[in-house]
Amino acid sequence: MSGIPLNPATEADLPEIAALSNWAYRGTGPQSSWTVESYLEGERTNEDALRADLAAAPEAQILTWRDAAGELQGHAWLEPGADDVWYLGLLSVRPDRQDRKLGRTLLTAVEDHARERGARRMQMTVINVRDTLIAWYQRRGYALTGEARPFPYGDDRFGRPRRDDLAFVVLERGL
Repeated sequence: MSGIPLNPATEADLPEIAALSNWAYRGTGPQSSWTVESYLEGERTNEDALRADLAAAPEAQILTWRDAAGELQGHAWLEPGADDVWYLGLLSVRPDRQDRKLGRTLLTAVEDHARERGARRMQMTVINVRDTLIAWYQRRGYALTGEARPFPYGDDRFGRPRRDDLAFVVLERGL
């Protein structure tokens, strides 16, 4: 067990979740994340998109991690699926604190949370050109499945692509 508190996001959390997601995925400057998606422009998400995604997937939740002072440290999308395979997405931690192993701490906590609720495998999608991030997940036990899913060109909910060769690769790990 990771020992960090995870709580389901509430409506009141959505502005902070959107802000942290955009900072982690699209931030620039000296406190930007090593995982910035520079091949996409625009926001990664916003409150309305989060609200719509949650409404479309009623079993899913965004889990938040706050420190003792109540400051958001990170969050992740978690959704149960068929055959006890759960989907993990939107894993984000504060870029200005990434050198403190927050990402791996949050990942472990989310996996523990899912396992305690019956998950046997965790699955995620990562944009194919994110080699460093894919390698980071592989070091944590995730493996490429060989499956690729199309990038939603024309749907700006995830940002506007600057390249025409984007796709999602599927990674999976047994819990």
